[in-house]
Amino acid sequence: MKNTFGTNVSVTVFGESHGPAVGAVLDGMAPGIEIDYEYIKHRLKLRAPVGSISTSRREDDDFEILSGVFNGKTTGTPICIVIKNKDVKSKDYSDIKNIARPGHADYTANVKYHGFQDYRGGGHFSGRITAALVAAGAIAATALKNKGIYIGTHIKSLGDIDDIGFSDYRNDIDRLNEKQFAAIDDNIADAMKERIESVAKAGDSIGGVLETAITGVPAGVGEPFFDTVEGVLSHALFAIPAIKGVWFGNAYDMRESLGSEYNDEFYIDGKEQIATKTNNNGGINGGITNGMPIIFSCAVKPTPSICKKQNTVNFESTKETELIIQGRHDPAVIHRARAVVDSVAAIVICDMLSGRFGTDYLR
Repeated sequence: MKNTFGTNVSVTVFGESHGPAVGAVLDGMAPGIEIDYEYIKHRLKLRAPVGSISTSRREDDDFEILSGVFNGKTTGTPICIVIKNKDVKSKDYSDIKNIARPGHADYTANVKYHGFQDYRGGGHFSGRITAALVAAGAIAATALKNKGIYIGTHIKSLGDIDDIGFSDYRNDIDRLNEKQFAAIDDNIADAMKERIESVAKAGDSIGGVLETAITGVPAGVGEPFFDTVEGVLSHALFAIPAIKGVWFGNAYDMRESLGSEYNDEFYIDGKEQIATKTNNNGGINGGITNGMPIIFSCAVKPTPSICKKQNTVNFESTKETELIIQGRHDPAVIHRARAVVDSVAAIVICDMLSGRFGTDYLR
């Protein structure tokens, strides 16, 4: 099982949904970065379930940093973060341990790990593991903020409800990072929450699209071909359980665009810096940053656990059966996943900046 990502700055995740704890090891971070414990708590809170639009499982997400930090600052050695699991109800899964829940990894995990996998709550395939990613990503994001680099994500669409787009990037990012529900327009946020509640009452779930902006990354970061900014970010983002698609800039709009419309023309801005008049390419040319905001979107699937009858199979008896999933589940995870996307993006950008300028660049 491969659980480590990154070259210069890497992250390793461990744990299971209903095991004693989940955690992450963040390695390669420069020494001397201040650890903002309150900021880590805040980021974990943005990922936490809330109200009727989320699962009723409530974890405190109290984290402990076991290594790599001394006197409140990073030492340059591996940072190990552990978050204990407390609110578990493993009995909800014992009766269906051999049933392939549609949309879940139960069957594929059983094939790969020959029945030795921890099936409770999805085990190592659970979104619960992303809590540790958020904690690690908060440390990475702190290092980036010290370099004037900021990351923010909003719910671009939920079902057929669309949020407004980014306009004032820094202001929008700052506002989003304080919101529990990340829509730029508050009225649209209310409509989205109402839609999630209605879907939950029907025993179903809903997905959507997240859009992320990263500002302040200098031009020249990334490699052509196999280690493009798009390629490395996508590789990491697809590790988030609910992500099923990633695209950059206005990639989907280019299906109906001409080159004269889609190309981003260059100019010299008021600070005598090279910039582009539009940002259809999402701040990336030839796999390398051009100094404009990096913009990407992620398709988040509807939560696979739903309270409706579904056809499936028992992979032990190889018999067809029907299933109505019981237990505590999210009718939507998109509003929680945005904190995970921010964190994964922060770790990737730290990794790529360290590769371009050296690890001490993040000090």
